[in-house]
Amino acid sequence: MSLPNGGLITENNQQYYAGVQKYLSAAGAGQAFTTTFDTDLAFGSYDPLQPNYALNNFKLYTANAGVPTYTEYTSAYTVVGNTITFTGSLAANTSVVVQLKILNGGEYGNRDAYGNTVEENYGSYAYIKLNDVINNFIVAYVGAGKLIPSAKRTDIIFHAKRAMQEFSYDTLKSINSQELTIPNSLSVIMPQDYVNYVSMSWYDSQGIAHKIYPTTLTTNPYEVPVQDQKGQPTQDNFGNNIEGTSIVEDRWKTNFYKNIDSENIDLANNEFIQGYDFSYGGLYGLNAQYANSNGWFTINEREGKFSFSSNLVDKLIVLEYISDGLASSLNTRVPKMAEEAMYAYISHAIISTRINQPEYIVQRLKKEKSAKLRNTKIRLSNIKPDEIVQVMRGKSKWIKS
Repeated sequence: MSLPNGGLITENNQQYYAGVQKYLSAAGAGQAFTTTFDTDLAFGSYDPLQPNYALNNFKLYTANAGVPTYTEYTSAYTVVGNTITFTGSLAANTSVVVQLKILNGGEYGNRDAYGNTVEENYGSYAYIKLNDVINNFIVAYVGAGKLIPSAKRTDIIFHAKRAMQEFSYDTLKSINSQELTIPNSLSVIMPQDYVNYVSMSWYDSQGIAHKIYPTTLTTNPYEVPVQDQKGQPTQDNFGNNIEGTSIVEDRWKTNFYKNIDSENIDLANNEFIQGYDFSYGGLYGLNAQYANSNGWFTINEREGKFSFSSNLVDKLIVLEYISDGLASSLNTRVPKMAEEAMYAYISHAIISTRINQPEYIVQRLKKEKSAKLRNTKIRLSNIKPDEIVQVMRGKSKWIKS
């Protein structure tokens, strides 16, 4: 359903905002309808009683001619690609509605098409799929009379993935986040696509963020071998060291944050003074790196978890972290502002790894790659002059003594 004049928008407003596409059937069996959503249909089963039915990212509704009431269609049908084929017969002028799952439910039937398929598509026009970048590169850069006379698609895919990874670390908008609650174990598991953390904050009842910082007050040992009376690590029947539990981690979990009360006063360690709840280093005049009452976290590489100080138990936190942009398939999205930099990166990577290439071409492509990457960073930095002005209005503020 391409719009007139060859526009790049392929969805109408109802498809984009509501995730709905409507059809009007003729009479008979075997009728087929092809959806034109930007989102591909995912199909597990037509039968709600089957477990695979939950894999569907859409629901199907029908209404008889002249009847405004829609009911979910659960008779047999198949889905191949984005084409839905009805096994049974449909009456003439039957209204057929494909409803992608949406957070507030579908607008047809019992409003029970709940999911986030529609929301995942919002804002997608600002991105291009990595697979499309690869296809476009082959068309524009590979072939007789072009920069690269020939190249295997697998080679281009490799360099495109490497570009995606490198750009994700410091260029692309590749920050993911998770909202989590810290359990009594004071540990949460690293996200599946985690590469590095950006920030960690806990949120109070007003939804205000309180920054949590990493600490050097403690550590998470990578190995915890069990020792004998002579201090030597002990081994199992296979000759491997026997691993125990960390005493350091246990002591950190049960430190003064949990045991603090009006009688637990330790002036030497500045743990608690005059009934006020201060964290370690949270008093005036102490080392600034410890002047933090929001708690701390450490990265437990041994268990693949984040560990927290005991005052953060049951706190609601948001973890922001960097992924490499390749956690999913080639449908990974690339900001359109970075598209040209991706082509430059791939061109240089392919030419520079081949033998007998003129060095002046390699250096030209290297400079072009750096320039386009710099332009991409400027574009994606999203600097707005009026926001800078708003911040700078406080520079002349009088500070009363």
